[in-house]
Amino acid sequence: MTDTVPPMDTGAKVSVPPLRSWRSWRWRLGAGVLGFLVLLVAGLMFWWSSEPDAFKVQANADAYAKARGERMVPGYVSVATAVRIGKTLLDKRGGYLSNDLLPPGVLMDNIPEWEFGVLQQLRDFSLALRNDFSRSQSQSQDDVDLREAQPLFAFSNDRWILPSTESQYRKALGHLDGYLARLSDSDEYNAQFYARADNLVAWLTLVEKQIGSLSQRLSASVGQVRINTDLANEEAATQSTPAPAIVVTRTPWLEIDNVFYEARGTSWALLHLLKAVERDFRPVLEDKNAVISVKQIIRELEEAQAPVMSPMILNGGGYGFFANHSLVMANYLSRANAAIIDLRKLLERG
Repeated sequence: MTDTVPPMDTGAKVSVPPLRSWRSWRWRLGAGVLGFLVLLVAGLMFWWSSEPDAFKVQANADAYAKARGERMVPGYVSVATAVRIGKTLLDKRGGYLSNDLLPPGVLMDNIPEWEFGVLQQLRDFSLALRNDFSRSQSQSQDDVDLREAQPLFAFSNDRWILPSTESQYRKALGHLDGYLARLSDSDEYNAQFYARADNLVAWLTLVEKQIGSLSQRLSASVGQVRINTDLANEEAATQSTPAPAIVVTRTPWLEIDNVFYEARGTSWALLHLLKAVERDFRPVLEDKNAVISVKQIIRELEEAQAPVMSPMILNGGGYGFFANHSLVMANYLSRANAAIIDLRKLLERG
């Protein structure tokens, strides 16, 4: 019979990390990573939220022509300005955000609304280029590049799946570049830009409708009660459905900053386009004694681009204690729109 020898107790203790300590370490690591990601997203949102600076349209056109070896001709400044606006829309800080599906772009709404305001002006200007500025009369052919560019700018502004919004807009800018190259060559049968009063009137008609709509939407931030004038001044006028005599409109609270930044983008793009038009249509404007009218519109739009010093868009009452940024913007746009209407009427006179 064999005696069983009990194991010797050496006194050494095996250290086993507690399960609770291991879980605590993993929790701290996860919290640290999450905190870093939150700070990164917040930092990018702050960095991307700044609106692009204004640029000098003549200097931009000069640099563009020099880099491409092209001549400065009537219309060159306006088209080069439209190209620069489009490239700014796509290549600013953070790139194009309106179709982003991931943070931080998907969490931002102010800059995407700014982008939409800029895009609206690009769409109207490309339409005017195709239908008016590049054609000598209503029966003449439209330009081959502008025929492609204008519908590409009309592509959905928030599509991320192929073809993406950015790819379509870059194609449109490529066609504007092609039009600009042919515009500056010496071939008289190639692309043309007709700086005439009637062509300018056609574009201003599009602009005044956009600005008028924005000023109404901005004013509705505090609620607006107005008499329905939709059928005024025409006795036989009708509309598809009945409407009340008194109309009450109010912008939803969560959309007030959206409308404001759409107006900021619209005024930013329009400011540059008007400065370009002032140069390309200078002989026409001087003949109509309308240069000062354009300068007044530009001044109103420059005031609309003043820095916003508040961290958020305030919506105080008209005579309340707090500011109402929407009403301030509506004031500048309404005055600019009134000046645009006066300019259009002045240009329409013989």
